[in-house]
Amino acid sequence: MDPLGAPSQFVDVDTLPSWGNSCEDQLNASEIAAETYQEETIRSPFLYNKDINGKVVLWKGDVALLNCTAIVNTSNESLTDKNPVSESIFMLAGPDLKEDLQKLRGCRTGEAKLTKGFNLAARFIIHTVGPQYKSRYRTAAESSLYSCYRNVLQLAKEQSMSSVGFCVINSAKRGYPLEDATHIALRTVRRFLEIHGETLEKVVFAVSELEEATYRKLLPLYFPRSLKEESRSLPYLPADIGNAEGEPVVPERQIRISEKPGAPEDNQEEEDEGLGVDLSFIGSHAFARMEGDIDKQRRLILQGQLSEAALQKQHQRNYNRWLCQARSEDLSDIASLKALYQTGVDNCGRTVMVVVGRNIPVTLIDMDKALLYFIHVMDHIAVKEYVLVYFHTLTSEYNHLDSDFLKKLYDVVDVKYKRNLKAVYFVHPTFRSKVSTWFFTTFSVSGLKDKIHHVDSLHQLFSAISPEQIDFPPFVLEYDARENGPYYTSYLPSPDL
Repeated sequence: MDPLGAPSQFVDVDTLPSWGNSCEDQLNASEIAAETYQEETIRSPFLYNKDINGKVVLWKGDVALLNCTAIVNTSNESLTDKNPVSESIFMLAGPDLKEDLQKLRGCRTGEAKLTKGFNLAARFIIHTVGPQYKSRYRTAAESSLYSCYRNVLQLAKEQSMSSVGFCVINSAKRGYPLEDATHIALRTVRRFLEIHGETLEKVVFAVSELEEATYRKLLPLYFPRSLKEESRSLPYLPADIGNAEGEPVVPERQIRISEKPGAPEDNQEEEDEGLGVDLSFIGSHAFARMEGDIDKQRRLILQGQLSEAALQKQHQRNYNRWLCQARSEDLSDIASLKALYQTGVDNCGRTVMVVVGRNIPVTLIDMDKALLYFIHVMDHIAVKEYVLVYFHTLTSEYNHLDSDFLKKLYDVVDVKYKRNLKAVYFVHPTFRSKVSTWFFTTFSVSGLKDKIHHVDSLHQLFSAISPEQIDFPPFVLEYDARENGPYYTSYLPSPDL
């Protein structure tokens, strides 16, 4: 209470529950005791750590109200931005803050600068400038946003601060996609606490109501609260989880130096026939391999002279470009079709993905966006074994994917998609679709033909996948009951389909 007896508007961070305590009601003692993992279990790169979780707080509220050592202000290069976070901080800190900011002479994108907190409960304010986001400059934006969080934490460490309250640095005005930015924020803080955890007692993520859901969804990926949650979150980690400090990794820009450039390794092919010495082993280390001439590589591909390893590398680079685009574009219109979704597992415990052919209006949608959505959804699924269930039920010519699109999809996707795809169940096929599938798997792609299983009735499908493990569109059940008998009408579809 203040001297006048009115309750204080400020919130002491020590009174806020930590992220580690937020799941105590969800995990009972028997579940925790049952979490015994064998050595061969695949662990997440972000391990369950009770001590680190105890330092992290997710709080819905105004960062300016936090009583901690320092709070973070997100601004522009001249430190005059008028966004909700800055305006609240300026209002509560008082006029002295503006005078102090003028002495800093601005702040560059990614930097962090310090002022006093003045009338705030926080002793200091750390000002930082997030990047303007444009999808074509995504890599630069990721690096700049990482620098914001990293430099704030480094400044806190240098000033021996015990607690820091973060606002969401990527302001809406700067256009950074919230989910992508949250991945960078969480993994950067996580990696810093792993290395310098002894220097900070509390890190608070102060979020708005709109931001809270995204943070709650992604926090378990980087701060799992149990071994079970760690295992469950592993497939949902993005492809780029950064380096040991959380910094985004750009393979094309890495300089790599071999530890022993004069000692060739076995089974290395000679990549430059113009030289009398095999130099292919130079740069095998992760710190300094120079990229070859792109135009030359493309000519060699056309001439059929590029090695298989180089072709794989080129393919991976191309897939990564598609993946980056898929994560940056708004694909909500494709998602609303509900043509691709994850359901349960098959009898072997493999993830089941459902494709509903009738929900794909091929002539009305941008098929490149459909491909991007497929990659966006499937990238984390394909890291493990999975099966596809394709409902061809009641499709028309307006729903049929042509062979050119399917060939493009097959050529674009990463090798993990093909390696971990164990079966495709083609439900309710027609004679025409069977013929088309045979031609496509025989002459257009290799390695897929033996994985295709034509399923004329749901009864056949249930021998591989339990009915409780599939969310059926209502029309599929109705069609099957009409064609094969009413036995399966008892299996109710998911209410959101």
